[in-house]
Amino acid sequence: MKVSTPLTRGWTLCLDTSRHLPVQAPPVLAAGPVTATVPGCVHTDLLTAGLIPDPFLDANETDVAWVGRADWTYRTELPADGGGHERTDLVFDGLDTVAEIRVGETVLGRTRNMHRSYRFDVTEALDSGPAPLTVAFTSAYQEAERVRALLGDRPGPYPEPFPFIRKMACSFGWDWGPTLVTAGIWRRPRLERWSTARLAEVRPEVTVREDGTGVVSVHVTVERSAGGTGRGLRLGLDVAGVAGVSGVAGVSVHGELPPGADQLTLRAEVPDAELWWPRGYGEQHLYPCTVTLADAEGAERLDMWERNVGFRTVVLDTGEDEHGSAFTLVVNGTPLFARGVNWIPEDVFPSRVTPERYRRRLEQAAAAGVDLVRVWGGGIYEDRAFYDICDELGLMVWQDFPFACAAYPEGEPLRSEIEAEARENVVRLMPHPSLVLWNGNNENLWGFKDWDWEPALAGASWGEAYYLDLLPRITAETDPTRPYWAGSPWSGSWEVHPNDPGHGTAHSWDVWNREDYTGYLNEVPRFVAEFGWQAPPAYATLRRALSDRPLTPDSPGMLHHQKAEDGNGKLDRGLAHHFAPPADFDTWHYLTQLNQARAVATGVEHWRSHWPRCAGTILWQLNDCWPVTSWAAIDGDGREKPLYHELKRLYADRLLTLQTRDGRLVLAAVNQSGEQWSCQARVRQVDAHGGAVAEHHVPVEVAPRSVVLLDLPDRLAVPGDPRREFVVADADGLRAVHFAVPDHSFDYPVAEMTTQVISEGDDARVRVTAHTLVRDLLLQADRLHPDARTDRGLVTLLPGESVEFTVTGWNAEATEALSSALRCVNAAHASDPVGDRVS
Repeated sequence: MKVSTPLTRGWTLCLDTSRHLPVQAPPVLAAGPVTATVPGCVHTDLLTAGLIPDPFLDANETDVAWVGRADWTYRTELPADGGGHERTDLVFDGLDTVAEIRVGETVLGRTRNMHRSYRFDVTEALDSGPAPLTVAFTSAYQEAERVRALLGDRPGPYPEPFPFIRKMACSFGWDWGPTLVTAGIWRRPRLERWSTARLAEVRPEVTVREDGTGVVSVHVTVERSAGGTGRGLRLGLDVAGVAGVSGVAGVSVHGELPPGADQLTLRAEVPDAELWWPRGYGEQHLYPCTVTLADAEGAERLDMWERNVGFRTVVLDTGEDEHGSAFTLVVNGTPLFARGVNWIPEDVFPSRVTPERYRRRLEQAAAAGVDLVRVWGGGIYEDRAFYDICDELGLMVWQDFPFACAAYPEGEPLRSEIEAEARENVVRLMPHPSLVLWNGNNENLWGFKDWDWEPALAGASWGEAYYLDLLPRITAETDPTRPYWAGSPWSGSWEVHPNDPGHGTAHSWDVWNREDYTGYLNEVPRFVAEFGWQAPPAYATLRRALSDRPLTPDSPGMLHHQKAEDGNGKLDRGLAHHFAPPADFDTWHYLTQLNQARAVATGVEHWRSHWPRCAGTILWQLNDCWPVTSWAAIDGDGREKPLYHELKRLYADRLLTLQTRDGRLVLAAVNQSGEQWSCQARVRQVDAHGGAVAEHHVPVEVAPRSVVLLDLPDRLAVPGDPRREFVVADADGLRAVHFAVPDHSFDYPVAEMTTQVISEGDDARVRVTAHTLVRDLLLQADRLHPDARTDRGLVTLLPGESVEFTVTGWNAEATEALSSALRCVNAAHASDPVGDRVS
């Protein structure tokens, strides 16, 4: 049986001074090595050794920039061959990025792709005993500049050379991320000892026939040792195990590989297979799938491959209709409105992302109603744990190939690297039922059309052949069970503009960059793959990361942790559409976070009300990779912004929203559940100073997976006095509100409320009762304690109504802090934020 031994101990790291010695490098690095952690990277090792400051704090990012331009060497010792096996391989699942691997004085190979694995035969090198292993990394800048000089420059949004090297693009900086160019052994290396043969590639195609039979066709490639070429082999495929799972009997099939043959396909059929469904549509049934390799008699097991698979079908409906051409995911025959979020690398240093951290973030996504996660093209193919958890939680995965926002050369050495990388990762990820779409790139087809690339390129290649030829061929040949789309945005053909909202996928960035968020209401894209609005991170996150005193929107640390071009200017212009200028930082912080939630709500409510014409929204973005002002719903310290809690409402199976159609207000009832929605809606026109002035009860009957628009009487559909009156609709515990004028034009009453704090051990409940209209009340729990969290976000209360916040991580000490932790719109400019009474 193959034996695998992790290589994670005994590593050291040293600065290679043969090319140059950065003047910023601590002298101790020139004197000798430091202890290294593998998997890891140079930055994390230097940070652990106390040789660089934390690059996430203040402007330390710039102080450690030298690290990415230096060369580094990792060393350890390989143990001697333990005997009993014909072959010993040294395997690296992730080297970041440009490395030379040596055992003793023998060069095993050189690498230049972070997204690939590498295998080297070290049998002879270990025959005579332990041997030194050296992995020498050249700065990614040096390799990228070499390729740029070879192939010629290409246009892109940043001067950094990320299109010229197969490395996580955002490590070179992005409009939400720092420039921290890493090097290191970022995934776990190992020694594999084996005899006769091993499983070199296992490629399972999992489908469901119309009669409900689940089919697993596994294409297996083996590698033979020198002594195994003349031997027959036996392959076995087991689905659901011997005892079966979920009431389905296990299925086993076997096949023979004659001497010299190295490929075989095994096929297993599971009658009445229980389906894998996205969350909210059914259960996530998973079946263990095992491939075994043995000798011809089956007596000696040589190797084994194990994964979970799920039976489901995925179709991308791009049919033409009166609105253009669709982009609708259809899973198991059911068309879906995708409730999505964009995922960026969870950490600038990916080796620090543990399975537990993946689980925490993805469970947060599922708890917010998300059913699709798009792995964005400027990052990485994530670790297996990410996809395993998505399988389990029912989170569909849209997987970008790693190309983003730039023109990519198509010449060598890049083209061969890209083909090898794509083939390997398609095979690696295809067992996961959560994976529903391969996407060729992020914004590159759009960039060629709209960002003045064509004249700058002057006929040079820019990546089109990857997206429209190479990648679709690889996915069709390797993984025919899933759809492929050439890019996002992309309309399906050069005959239509790549970002035409009537065709394919669209990115809506003019709104954030140039307009008020009400601009979302002007279009109904077929599928919104990117849109979003910025806000700063939580207050406690800012206080941990920044030493600015005082903290202001434009204090040095705040500006350094705002990477978007004119980001603060866009935040301020966005506020000016709705609010008077904020009087202080705390008010600015509250209003910018509120504006982020409102902007996203405006888009999602509008687009969901247009289902099935619009078939999905993917928020930019779920997460952050460090503490930064960004579009994320969860900040770089893992704290949930108000937007996160708003997503729970926006992405719930049932949504109530007030929309405008033909100049009149209508009530839209969105039912994405599988059950009929029947209830009575109460709709009121309310005077902010005098109570309800009109009321209407509307019967709500919405079929499963449907939207109903309900007409309202004139008194409700057409605003009365928009400076004092607003509309509120309530049904089944859901609430929708509509104000016809911006906040700075609305005559709010002075906010009056009573708060009651109930201690429950280490946690507390905060009950707020409104005595006036209280709009967009928010409890910022981290202002009570940095570890505190609350279970809800923004809420609008009418006089006499109450809401309860459950706060974990705060034991109700120092209740006077509530006066700064509780905020609402109509108190945003008052000296006392809420004028409350605490009991």
